[in-house]
Amino acid sequence: MEIKDLLVTPIWLLIIYAGAYVIRRRLSDPVTRKYFIPSLTVRLIGAIGVGLIYQYYYDGGDTFNFFTHGSKYIWEAWKDSPIKAIKLIFADGQHHADTYVYSSQIWYYRDLPSYFMVRVVAVLDLLTFHTYSATACLFASISFMGLWSMFRSFYQLYPQLHRSFAIAILFIPSVFFWGSGIMKDTLTLASVAFIISGMIQILYFQRVSIGLFALMLLCFYTIFSIRIYILLCLVPAILLWYFLVNLHKIRSPLLRLAMTPLILLIAAFASYNAIDQLSKEHYRYSIDRLSNTAEITAKWINYVSTIDKGSGYMLGDFDYSPAGMFRKFPLALNVTLFRPYLWEVHNPVMLLAALESIGVLIFTFLILLKVRLDIFSLVTGNPMLIFLLMFSISFAFAVGFSTYNFGSLVRYKIPLIPLYLSALAILNYTNKERKAGVLATTE
Repeated sequence: MEIKDLLVTPIWLLIIYAGAYVIRRRLSDPVTRKYFIPSLTVRLIGAIGVGLIYQYYYDGGDTFNFFTHGSKYIWEAWKDSPIKAIKLIFADGQHHADTYVYSSQIWYYRDLPSYFMVRVVAVLDLLTFHTYSATACLFASISFMGLWSMFRSFYQLYPQLHRSFAIAILFIPSVFFWGSGIMKDTLTLASVAFIISGMIQILYFQRVSIGLFALMLLCFYTIFSIRIYILLCLVPAILLWYFLVNLHKIRSPLLRLAMTPLILLIAAFASYNAIDQLSKEHYRYSIDRLSNTAEITAKWINYVSTIDKGSGYMLGDFDYSPAGMFRKFPLALNVTLFRPYLWEVHNPVMLLAALESIGVLIFTFLILLKVRLDIFSLVTGNPMLIFLLMFSISFAFAVGFSTYNFGSLVRYKIPLIPLYLSALAILNYTNKERKAGVLATTE
């Protein structure tokens, strides 16, 4: 960070807060208004905090590489010739004579997922005069808009749960910290939130518009460009959600029961084809290469963790066949949702992650204790719960199985944390409503 940060960033903070106060009335009601500014504030703090940690604790990292060894050269090209900067922003990884002096210095130029991030940072840099903390605040604003949109949509369906949704979606420390700065996680988190919010508007409120579809397509493209494996978990869950919502609209119980196997078969077929089409663009994530990719990724991250004396973990010895991976499903799920444990802590960052994991574990245990054997009927009777848990569990397995480093895991898992905790809140509420209904009919 430079002196420029102290000059430009306060101006952008004034602009962001002024804009927030202007639009707050339109995007909130008397119940949710109290969460609006605080949830924006924690994200702005998180965005700047990430920069400080990477600069003074980690002594570098992706967030600075995107900026210092990436967008910096597009900014310099802009000052030389806007045409050259535009060519770099839309470059496909190939060097060209007129921009080589800049592209040759960009670390991630040939790494397309990372270069996508460089492009986004470079575009925002044009607004902040290439000022790190100001650009980070714009990233935080994007994250806030996505999560607030999802929070509002959840609140429209379950207004009684506004406090639970606010905590789960807006105020979980790891989510607003690691999901706010100049990071891939910020864009993927915001994109997932916008997509889910859009699906709720389409499925439950029949609100369809060109603007909504355009935003959702942009979000799908963003995730596809940065971390396609999120889509491999998200798309099947969304397709099943879509078919189940329409199945529940059938009024006849007998017809609905008869149609269920067919709907599930169609959803499975559509999901397989969607995954196959998505993975064609990324060889590493093709269906027949998934286990191999998971093995290579896990071993590499674990090796780096060992060399750097980092916070690595193991799931034990096993083969990376489908059967071997399935046997490790409970361990991978546990490591993502409930670890690191306190005795696995090696640094302050891990301590915060461990305390949060304990909270998630206790909350999960309390909800399961309340619903007990009713969990199956409660979940299967609610398509949204099925979607939330299907995505959360499949994604938890995917990142837990392939990450092997707590430092990376705490960032990778943030798209699922708000959804998993929201699912538990809905499950608890639905259970209470069912019991209250039963008591009312027996009195």
